[in-house]
Amino acid sequence: MALAVMTAFVPMQASAAEGIEIVQAHIESTEEGYRLSSTFAFELNRGLEDVISRGIPLYFTTEVEMKRPRWYWFDDQAVNTSRTVRVSYDVLTRQYQAGVVGRLQQSFTSLDEALSMVRRPARWLIAERGALKIGENYRVSVRLRLDLTLLGKPFQMHAINDSDWRLSSDWKNFNYKAE
Repeated sequence: MALAVMTAFVPMQASAAEGIEIVQAHIESTEEGYRLSSTFAFELNRGLEDVISRGIPLYFTTEVEMKRPRWYWFDDQAVNTSRTVRVSYDVLTRQYQAGVVGRLQQSFTSLDEALSMVRRPARWLIAERGALKIGENYRVSVRLRLDLTLLGKPFQMHAINDSDWRLSSDWKNFNYKAE
């Protein structure tokens, strides 16, 4: 059964996705802690749209690292966290769902609306208030990628050999002075 489903995705379109662009990303200091505000730009290729329309969910993982440079030793890793958004299509209700994994999902009428949760995520608490040393400079790295490790094994095997499934941004690096 899994092999039959997997072979249905072999004739995917040859046009590979151009990738994900990080339009903006910055850290905001709040009473609760430090939040990441970010915006991403990307389009799914026809092959990935086809996968979702058949009811197979896609997972998009945003990764954040914050390091404090030290001259005498390795950099101090202050924050290393990630958050995954699951985007899927329910064939019975003809609704798209999107939501952070482990939380409630929202329903949408179009794929573009569902992907807005990935492209323009809510400000995300990446570190509690005491996690950073106030006044210190940190090097922040952010990236968004299609997370193939959360797919079923047959799709992982297929995705390894298909460039349509390689959708990722480069790491965006910037400095942040803790407030």
